Amino acid sequence: MSTILVTGGTGTLGRPVVERLRADGHEVRVLSRRTPPYAVDLRTGGPALDAAVAGADTIVHCASSPRGGDEEAAAHLIAAARAAGVAHLLYVSIVGVDRVPLGYYRTKYAVERLIEDSGLGWTVLRATQFHDLLVSLFQPLARAPVVLLPAGVCDQPVDVGEVAAALAELAAGGPAGRVPDVGGPEVRAVESLARAYLRATPRRRPVLGVPLGGRTYRAFREGGHLAPSRAVGKRTFEEYLTARFGTGGQPPVAGTEPGAGSAAHRG
Repeated sequence: MSTILVTGGTGTLGRPVVERLRADGHEVRVLSRRTPPYAVDLRTGGPALDAAVAGADTIVHCASSPRGGDEEAAAHLIAAARAAGVAHLLYVSIVGVDRVPLGYYRTKYAVERLIEDSGLGWTVLRATQFHDLLVSLFQPLARAPVVLLPAGVCDQPVDVGEVAAALAELAAGGPAGRVPDVGGPEVRAVESLARAYLRATPRRRPVLGVPLGGRTYRAFREGGHLAPSRAVGKRTFEEYLTARFGTGGQPPVAGTEPGAGSAAHRG
């Protein structure tokens, strides 16, 4: 078995990746900003990063922040990996980073290109949005009397454990370049997903789709962040909600949902 370094190893994705790799018998190093013995801020790098990378066969790069710094972090990681002779750098990205002009997506795409041009053996896996992210978006919106969402947008949420399993399998192999995307089992209107969340929490709120403007909104409406041909995930959003909240998010009988027949139900 090999020595594998997981960046962001205490995060939403990194933690289950670490668990799966260890269950498979690998020696796993967990790198995060505050967890010894590999407490490293990738944005600054330095000797602590060099020590974490030294002797690693593979790096699984899960660390990321919408607040910025991902490109600097990747540059430091690549430099340390080159110096240490790491054979395989595996990066998890997002479906649509090359099609949706959202700032965070552009950064993820830039990191992909840094890795591809690094001279290292590399693999890039793109996944659709995690179930957890949708809940984090719906939670504050559900505090208002009406849940307002961008009209006409769909999503394809995937279970984080399934993405972790895919990464663990790729980490055990050699560099593979751009591998097929991992998407959730269903492409669903965001309004439908929000209603499932409201049923599971439970809350009674009308849901209203609001038309927006701009290139980013248009790209989301056109499905630039979706991978319908790669709906390989198994766990549905309702199954995730049941496991998290202890109640089902199953659709009610037609016509009994709050606001049924109102503008909230129109795409």
